[in-house]
Amino acid sequence: MTRREPPWDALRTFGEVMRDGSLSSAARKLSLSQPTVGRHIDALEAALGVALFMRSPRGLEPTQEARDLAPHVETMIAAAAALGRTASGEAGGERGVVRVTASEIVGCEVLPGILASFRAAHPGIVLELALTNRNEDLARRDADVAVRMVRPTQSALIARRIGRSPIGLYAHRDYLARAGTPRTLADLAGHCLIGFDRDDRAFRAVGAAFEPFSRENFGFRCDSDLAQLAALRAGLGIGGCQEAIARRSGELAPVLPGALRYALEVWLVMHEDSKATRRVRLAFDHLARGLTDYLRGGQGGKAPSAPLPAERGEAG
Repeated sequence: MTRREPPWDALRTFGEVMRDGSLSSAARKLSLSQPTVGRHIDALEAALGVALFMRSPRGLEPTQEARDLAPHVETMIAAAAALGRTASGEAGGERGVVRVTASEIVGCEVLPGILASFRAAHPGIVLELALTNRNEDLARRDADVAVRMVRPTQSALIARRIGRSPIGLYAHRDYLARAGTPRTLADLAGHCLIGFDRDDRAFRAVGAAFEPFSRENFGFRCDSDLAQLAALRAGLGIGGCQEAIARRSGELAPVLPGALRYALEVWLVMHEDSKATRRVRLAFDHLARGLTDYLRGGQGGKAPSAPLPAERGEAG
């Protein structure tokens, strides 16, 4: 069967359908009608000469051909988005788009104040914030600047180590007044612990620090870091929290301080090609100052202090 060049609109639509497994969801995200999304998929299948989806009671099931195609399409979509951001302003100017990616917790609890002060100083720069606990591929230009909690290993990246963010056990003071304060690790058995449900990647990452616990120990289970933090603040039980976040409120009290401690490294990363783009460099430097203040005990919502010394970034 003769294969034609796949149309770009169809490829972009395919990428959205693969992410959501639904024609209707992809239609909403792309501001298209569901029949149009269906025609895009039909056009792509005709161009490639293969079936990409099978209908099932659970929705659309991608074929193996679709799974093989997906990473290439994701690369194309990321490249198109990077092209759009690059074209949004001059390299030496203070206008255009800067896309920042971070984890849910950092993006919701730490970055808003830092980004607010950046926008106040640079109103011509549009900010995009992508929240994901997956490390976005800066080499593929999924974002311009990334806040990461592990040291980057990809080549062609400029990485600055900001510091370490200690994590400890905390509980709302109302919970401790009601349930009592544990004095030993063994005492935790009588308390409601907040932890993961099915996704244990973050838990495994802390290694031996929380080795005494497993899923069966948790009285409240959820795979959303934000929901876990909300449960902690609501007084539902005892859970892990970044110390810098817990310090900002007098309602959370440390539990067994020093007994269970772990620290996440905080890195700020951008692609080496972005160093010459002024708006990206401005955002990178501003985030570096703001995150440094946060780790030093700042509120993470104030304007960053004086500039940092010359960059000691590493290509990771």
